[in-house]
Amino acid sequence: MAKRNRTKARRPSQNISRQSVAKQPVQKAPQQPNLNQIRQPSGQTQRKVVNSGYSHYGASYARKSLLGWMSYSASADEDIVENIKTLRARSRDLYMGVPLATSAIKAVRTNVIGSGLMLSSHIDFKKLGLTEEQAVEWQKNTEREWLLWAESCECDAARMCNFYEFQALAFISALMSGDCFIAMPYIKRAGVPYDLKLSLIEADRICDPIDTLKTDTSILEGVEIGHYGEPVAYYVAKYHPYAVHRPMNDALNEWKRIPAFSGSGRRNILHLMCDIERPGQRRGVPLLAPAIEAFKQLGRYTDAELVAAVVSGYFTVFITHDNPEEGIDPVVSTAPNGANVAISEVTSDPDDVSLSNGGIVNLADGEHIETSNPGRPNTAFEPFVNAICRQIGASLEVPYELLLKSFTSSYSASRGAILEAWKMFRMRRQWVVNRLCQPVYEEWLSEAVAKGRVIAPGFFADPAIKKAWCGADWAGDTQGQLDPTKEAQAAKLRVDEGFSTRDREAAELTGMSFDVIMAQRKREERLMQDCGLKAIQPVAPIAPVETPDTGNDDDTEDDSDDKPRK
Repeated sequence: MAKRNRTKARRPSQNISRQSVAKQPVQKAPQQPNLNQIRQPSGQTQRKVVNSGYSHYGASYARKSLLGWMSYSASADEDIVENIKTLRARSRDLYMGVPLATSAIKAVRTNVIGSGLMLSSHIDFKKLGLTEEQAVEWQKNTEREWLLWAESCECDAARMCNFYEFQALAFISALMSGDCFIAMPYIKRAGVPYDLKLSLIEADRICDPIDTLKTDTSILEGVEIGHYGEPVAYYVAKYHPYAVHRPMNDALNEWKRIPAFSGSGRRNILHLMCDIERPGQRRGVPLLAPAIEAFKQLGRYTDAELVAAVVSGYFTVFITHDNPEEGIDPVVSTAPNGANVAISEVTSDPDDVSLSNGGIVNLADGEHIETSNPGRPNTAFEPFVNAICRQIGASLEVPYELLLKSFTSSYSASRGAILEAWKMFRMRRQWVVNRLCQPVYEEWLSEAVAKGRVIAPGFFADPAIKKAWCGADWAGDTQGQLDPTKEAQAAKLRVDEGFSTRDREAAELTGMSFDVIMAQRKREERLMQDCGLKAIQPVAPIAPVETPDTGNDDDTEDDSDDKPRK
C-alpha cells in the first residue's frame, strides 16, 4: 500500500529533469505514510510545472496552437544587426517592385517632409535682454541669411540638392534602409559665403572594417560604442559594399574612422535612425520590416490576378480530338493577303494555333472546339486587397485610405483616418526636426556668428545664451482639408474662444505664418488703392448653408454617416 501511494505521488513530477532530482537529498519515507501529506506536495509540484502564471497561456508549450511557436529572447544586436542586410535588400526591392510598398513610403515622405520644413526663428528675447521689436528684426535678418545657404545646392557637398530636397532624400533613405548618416564637413568653395556642407551617407557604407571583425567587440555594424552605450565613432567605407566600381576584394576597401564628437563637443555625424525600439539598439530597422511578407505575397497575388485578367481578355479556345493518337492536322488561318495558309507556314511552331481578327479556321474530322471561361476579373479581388491593406496600414500607422489614396467613406470616417495618420506624421516630423533640421541650423548659425554675418552677443560664452539665440520652429506642409468650409469655421471658432492663435491656425490651414499673410494683404490692398480699385472689404461671416441630408454630415450620429460619399 505504501509503495503504491509513493508511485502515485511521484507521477505528476515526471517533467522534472534527472539532474535536479539528483541534487536533492534523499529522504526516507515514513513507515506509515499519510495520504494527505503525500498528495499535498504532489499538487504543488504539478501546479508549479504545468500551470504557473503565463505558462498556461501565452508562454505555454503544451497548447496545440502554440506547439510550433519556438521563440527565444535575444539582444537588440542579435535581433536587428544580424538581419539588417536582408531587411534592407528586401525593403528596397519592395519599394522598387510593389506599388503598395512604394505608396506607403512615399505617403509618409510626402506628408512628413513634403516641399521641405521651413525655418521660423523664435529667439528667447527676454533671456537675451532684447525688446520684441529688436527680436523681430534679428529673426528676419537671420532667416534671410539662412535662405542664402539653404536654398542653394552649395549646402550639399555633392551639389545635388538644396536643404529642403536634402531633407526628403535623407528621410526616404532612412525609411527604406532603417537609418542614414549625415556628415557636416567644412569645405571652402569660391563664391560661396558659407563653408558648412552636408554629406549624406547611405546605411550600407557604415559597416565593420575587415581587420576589426574579430578583434574589437565594441564595433558592431560600423558603430563604435563607449562604456555607457554612447556612439564614440563611425567607420565609413570609401566604396559602397555593393557598388560596381568597388574593389573586387573587400579587403582592398578603405574605412575612415570619424569620431562622433570633436574635442569641442561638436557633433561630426548625425545619425538619422528610423525608429528606436529597444535599449542598446545601434542600427535602425526599415519601415516596411513588419510587413515585408505581407507586401511580397500581396504583390504576387496582384500579379497573378493581373495576368489572369489579361489572358481572359483573349478569346481562347481548346481543340479536342475524338482520336488523340492521330495528332493535330494542319490548321488553316487567314493570311494578311486573304489567302488561307497553314499555321506552319506563318509561324515557327507547327502547334501554334492563333485566332486573328476575322480569321477562318478549318477543323479536321473528329475535332471540336471548347471555350475557356477563367472567371476574370475576380470580384473578390478588391475586398481581399482592402482587408490586407488594413492590416498593413495598421502596422505602419498609415490608414488604408491613405495607403490606397481612396477616400470613399463618409466625411467623418475619412477625416478620422487622416487625423489618426497625422499623429504619426507629426511625431516623425518632430523627429526629423530634432535629428536633422535643428542640429544643422545650430551648426550653420555658429558659422554665421563666427564670420560676423549674424550678430549674436555671448553666443559662444554661455550654452544657455546660445540656446536662446538658436530658438526656432519648423513648419511644413499642412494636412489639407476634406471640407475647407468646415475647417475654416472650426479654426475661426478656436481663435474666437481663445483655444488657439491666428498664427497657429494660419500655419495649419495654409502653411504660412500669420505675419506673412497680413503683410502680403497690406501690400495687396495698397496696390489696389494705387490702381484706383476698390479696397478689399472685410468679409462678413458666412452663414451655414442648409443642404439636404445626404448622409455625409458628421454632426449626426445616425447610420447615414457610414454611407459612401458620392
